[in-house]
Amino acid sequence: MPKIKVGLVSLGCAKNLIDSEIMIGHLDKAGMTMTSNAREADVVIVNTCSFIDASKKESLQAIFDMRSAAPKQKRQKLIVAGCLSQRYQGELPKLLPEVDAFIGLDQIAEIVPIIEKVIGPRVRLLSLDSGPQDFVTERPSYIPDYDTPRFRLTPKHAAYIKIAEGCNHHCSFCIIPKIRGRHRSRSIDSIVKEARHLVAEGVKEINLISQDTTYFGMDKWEGERPNKRSPVDSSRGESLAMLIRELNKIKGDFWIRLLYTHPAHWSDELIQAIAESPKVARYVDIPLQHISDKMLAAMKRETDGKYIRDLIQRIRKGIPGIAVRTTFIVGFPGESDADFEELMEFIEETRFERVGVFKYSREEGTSSAKQDGQIHHRTKDARWKRAMELLQRISVTRNQTKVGQRIRVLVEAPGVGRTEADAMEIDGTVLIPPHLPLGDFCEVTVNGFQEYDLIAS
Repeated sequence: MPKIKVGLVSLGCAKNLIDSEIMIGHLDKAGMTMTSNAREADVVIVNTCSFIDASKKESLQAIFDMRSAAPKQKRQKLIVAGCLSQRYQGELPKLLPEVDAFIGLDQIAEIVPIIEKVIGPRVRLLSLDSGPQDFVTERPSYIPDYDTPRFRLTPKHAAYIKIAEGCNHHCSFCIIPKIRGRHRSRSIDSIVKEARHLVAEGVKEINLISQDTTYFGMDKWEGERPNKRSPVDSSRGESLAMLIRELNKIKGDFWIRLLYTHPAHWSDELIQAIAESPKVARYVDIPLQHISDKMLAAMKRETDGKYIRDLIQRIRKGIPGIAVRTTFIVGFPGESDADFEELMEFIEETRFERVGVFKYSREEGTSSAKQDGQIHHRTKDARWKRAMELLQRISVTRNQTKVGQRIRVLVEAPGVGRTEADAMEIDGTVLIPPHLPLGDFCEVTVNGFQEYDLIAS
């Protein structure tokens, strides 16, 4: 009997990519065959994103593309997985009858029996004329473990570890808590075992990810859950500071990179742990979103301008050479010219090493979608353009200072490297000689620069 062939399209963020890797891991363990040619697949899975309107459109287009490209001579099955299924559970089966099944975030580890149920006996393909099957559960609770089957889709030298799932924050612009559920952390022991295995496989960069990395472990603390800006006291339970100290003990030459750290739960203990852990890359990702007190309150960010300024100063003082990456939203409802100018001044004076600026997206189901003072799209575009021009000037000025410096890079691809200040698929790169060994650390000298990238020999 021929093996079931499965094609998979993975959309969205690194957290979604891990979900795709887990599904492929289970399929491989069950003896199913993955194929990059969707036309020859018995089943195609589209792992969707629905964070903002643009990602929803991309996901829907991928679904339509897969169905229209399906060979007419056989009844290829189509499964829609991920955030779109989870967000619109109960609605999508009526809107997309051409889909055979919908699965949510709790079903990624159950993908094998779901495929078997959708396909039915191999001697006759099961007809689903009665409509799609909906396997989505209302509130996700799944979290992977160190021994969860997984087939990595990242380069051999880099990997993501999902240390937690879900989010307890209620930012007014964000739908993620409603999609992925409440925050739930893995154990330090589980994460360390997974990291050891990855390092033994030759991984040179471990990226720690979750919706809120700095909240790691706090959901397990006894008594009151930490409120905004609560100090992290490791005596109360596991924390991110404890985790990175344990990861730093693993033997080998590799980077540990912190992504998606919410500013509200940073602590002096975490700053000290990073400073004392040489394997932790001198890079932190802290989405700040704004600096105006009025905007931060409207966004429900649990921080204010004074707290943010003080935090950045403490991080830079406590961790010499740190590269701080952040993101900001422009055009949020009620953002005045004065609010925007305050943000521009803050970016100019703070001169973050890495910055992303996004135009506000009005998302159904979020509280900000109902707020008064929605900004016209032309105003959003103009503010975004001004911010990007400022960031470009800052980047060019910074890159000029790098010329002549000797730096360490991880060779990402032939002729392309990354410094520890550059996260995979997010930040800039270093253009290097093409003969340098792929996946290794190398020392190079910067002899030129572009707007966002460096040139080295």
